[in-house]
Amino acid sequence: MSEAVGTEFSGQRHPGPALGPLAIVFTAVFILGLLPVTAVGGMPYFPGPWESSQTIDTFFRLRPGAALLCAFIQFGAAIPLGLFTATITSRLRFLGVKAAGAHIALFGGLAASAAIASSSLVLWAIAQPGISSDTTLTAGLYYVMYALGGPGYSVPLGLLIAGVSVTCWFYKLLPRWICVFGFVLAVFGELSWLNLELPKALFLIPLTRFPGFIWMIAAGFALPSRARTRPVEVQ
Repeated sequence: MSEAVGTEFSGQRHPGPALGPLAIVFTAVFILGLLPVTAVGGMPYFPGPWESSQTIDTFFRLRPGAALLCAFIQFGAAIPLGLFTATITSRLRFLGVKAAGAHIALFGGLAASAAIASSSLVLWAIAQPGISSDTTLTAGLYYVMYALGGPGYSVPLGLLIAGVSVTCWFYKLLPRWICVFGFVLAVFGELSWLNLELPKALFLIPLTRFPGFIWMIAAGFALPSRARTRPVEVQ
């Protein structure tokens, strides 16, 4: 079966925020939140999940202020991601999408936003006075934070990207290269689930996260904001 959708976009404008600027704001705030805990903000920098419990504890004892600032900014980054998700899925439905992909994208994007917010709140808790005096507690909370902000973020982000990219491929709403780019990122995102069992799969998380910023900005600016006026067959 097929249904009629449009190839030209000169109808009513979608009543919602501009997607491109939302994607840029999310990217900027997210990256800004990383700076205090990297070498840019001072040493030692934020420990990776492969570090020892002592190394993790040392960071939070020496740089609690940097961790608090990171948590504060990263929590804020969850807001534009949630707004981007709500807006892009609303835009898809406005453009005539009736497929499940829009709802998959909504679930993935809101879950990714919740993961960022939750991870930031756990980081905020670790940085509170007295917590780092208990190495075991600090390490335990750190791994909860990492699980939420690592695969807990990249897996649902992959669903957001997949839901939009697959839908836009069949409905011809985005340039093909953006859709293909999204397919690749979505695969990386779902495979990053393996990191919970295989530490060497860690590389899949940044391969989803950072190119994902580029995809969001590209899709945000390329997705039409006006309704279609001429039909095309969608299989």
